[in-house]
Amino acid sequence: MIKELNKESFKERVHDIENEKGDSNFKGDKPCIIDFYADWCQPCKMLAPKLENIAKEYEGKIDVYKVNTESEQELSASFGIRSIPSLLFVPMGESPQMAAGMLDEKALKSVIIDVLKIK
Repeated sequence: MIKELNKESFKERVHDIENEKGDSNFKGDKPCIIDFYADWCQPCKMLAPKLENIAKEYEGKIDVYKVNTESEQELSASFGIRSIPSLLFVPMGESPQMAAGMLDEKALKSVIIDVLKIK
């Protein structure tokens, strides 16, 4: 299941962007994907069911989160989000990687294997 994050829940589940600098302070217990989206964005709407499928297929192995760029402008700005959809892939113990634009399910799975190190 995909969980919606606001600034406070992001600080609890992912990273306290205000008080902790750098990538090494990831708070999660498994890798995650964070979808920066907006309700009006057609590519975001097309990506949503693909992410739902990924969340189901990799349940227990990765977390999938969503951040609404309209209601969480400060959080989005802290990641330099300029176009949506933008996906942040956060592996365990390594630097996160951002992908902007629409990805199909095959590309998503490839990034999950290559970046998040999940088979």
